[in-house]
Amino acid sequence: MVAPGWRVVLANRLDVFGRRTEAGHHAVNTLKEASISWQNTPNTIVDLGRINVRQGVATGYNPTDYFKRNAVRAITSADPDTVRKNRLGTVMLRGQVLWDSGSLSALYSPKLGDRPSGAPFAFDAGATNGSERWLVSASQKFGARITPQWLLFKEEGRSPQLGMNLSALLSDAAVLNLEWSGGRAPTWEAELFGVAGPARYANKAAAGVTYTTRSKLSLTLEAEYNGWAPDRAGWDALRAGSLVDYSRYRTLMRDRLDLPTRRALFFYGSWQDAGLRHLDLTLMRRHNLDDRSGLAWLEGRYHWTHADLALQFQYNGGRERSEYGVLPDRRRWQLVSTFYF
Repeated sequence: MVAPGWRVVLANRLDVFGRRTEAGHHAVNTLKEASISWQNTPNTIVDLGRINVRQGVATGYNPTDYFKRNAVRAITSADPDTVRKNRLGTVMLRGQVLWDSGSLSALYSPKLGDRPSGAPFAFDAGATNGSERWLVSASQKFGARITPQWLLFKEEGRSPQLGMNLSALLSDAAVLNLEWSGGRAPTWEAELFGVAGPARYANKAAAGVTYTTRSKLSLTLEAEYNGWAPDRAGWDALRAGSLVDYSRYRTLMRDRLDLPTRRALFFYGSWQDAGLRHLDLTLMRRHNLDDRSGLAWLEGRYHWTHADLALQFQYNGGRERSEYGVLPDRRRWQLVSTFYF
């Protein structure tokens, strides 16, 4: 708080690696947020600057997370929540109106660049603000158990996208989360090869249930669908075809943080204070239903006041050129230390 009604937000992350990244750097800086907020009334907020807007109630796949494309500068964890929190924010102007049972938000994000930057300490406006975009969202609780959110997103030169998030309490310990986005868009072939063609309507969705125990153990099972990706036959043809085209497609979907195939399953288990205070254990499993490949990831993380220490293990399994079978390391250990200032 710099003055009554005003607030400044600044969040930056510097990742230092023992071996060079793909771009040849040992360090990558990510300016996650840098904004100023003005709260004129208790129910009205205006924000200006770089803001990390994270839409979506699902855990492993977020179709309504419209500002995720090209926002990740460095990946230090397979945990989707960690990836979302540690990415670049988008430069925007946002207004919000809040009430006891809901909210209304509108934001505008201008075009500030043409392409992402590979420089390790770049502001990288070309990654987050490569096109003009706007988003309107509204949420309203219905009773004590159901909370829906509706979204309307528009990007320069593209058709509007509709979105919905729904959280429903099934019991005191179980929550149902549904997330959906749909609209017309250029096909993946048009995006990959840069050719003109008619837009096609596609649905993207995620549906999951999270169960939390009194001992702080949380278990999530989620089904995921990306109607924009190739179907099983198209995916098999892409895998069997040109290695250059396959590699370009994987890069395209990685930058979009999107599913490369139509159908997937996701499991996520986390246990806070797992038998020892400040020790968290996490287990994640991804399974591609179209090529039967999968990923297993485990992490043990110990927290201090201003630092974390984590040991991570990842196993990638699958056939040649499958989603996870193509990854260079079948087994991977990683030690991560994090310091907070």
